[in-house]
Amino acid sequence: MTGVPAPAGGSGAQGASSAKPVRGGKLGAAAVNQASLWNVANLLTMIRLLLVPGFVMLLLGNGGYDPAWRSFAWAAFAVAMITDLFDGHLARTYNLVTDFGKIADPIADKAIMGAALICLSWLDDLPWWVTGVILGRELGITLLRFWVIRYGVIPASRGGKMKTLAQGTAVGMYVLALTGPLATLRFWVMAVAVVLTVVTGLDYVKQAIVLRRQGMAEARAAAAESAREAAK
Repeated sequence: MTGVPAPAGGSGAQGASSAKPVRGGKLGAAAVNQASLWNVANLLTMIRLLLVPGFVMLLLGNGGYDPAWRSFAWAAFAVAMITDLFDGHLARTYNLVTDFGKIADPIADKAIMGAALICLSWLDDLPWWVTGVILGRELGITLLRFWVIRYGVIPASRGGKMKTLAQGTAVGMYVLALTGPLATLRFWVMAVAVVLTVVTGLDYVKQAIVLRRQGMAEARAAAAESAREAAK
């Protein structure tokens, strides 16, 4: 959670006398930290979470095949994708990173994408194996990050960002009731998204293995150094 900077003060006794304690002690500090949750980045994440049930109702409205309802569903999906682009950028740029945002942001991302894929497969617009590959990859990478988190963080790669863009574009095209050449085009866009999903997933696995090996080697070296120091 974003910390609250201490007020600037002078040196020595003057600095000590100018510093004012937070009214209410720990309760006051907790209130300040709690207020930091309500920043624009977190609000965008909350909006994205709230959009998920609304998006599902719109996509499945009137049997799930009404072009008008599908257009409204696409609009909700587009808003969710746009807020996804902005909330993380705002949090990093303006130091608005919070523990809530770290947890809620990836949940919101996977919730809207997972809901779209499952609904499209349930409507027989998208093969279930495509939904399985994409959601399986996302779940697997999430577990993989937790597996190696003690050794370090796997950064988002350019390929991962391309994968996210391809998935969002493809799913958005499937949400719309497209026909003719556009329906053929969305098939190929989804094919590219699936390929990027698999390739970037394998790359993350490779990075995780390397990171874990390096971390274990460093831990062994540190333990050996400690043993040598203790033996002196």
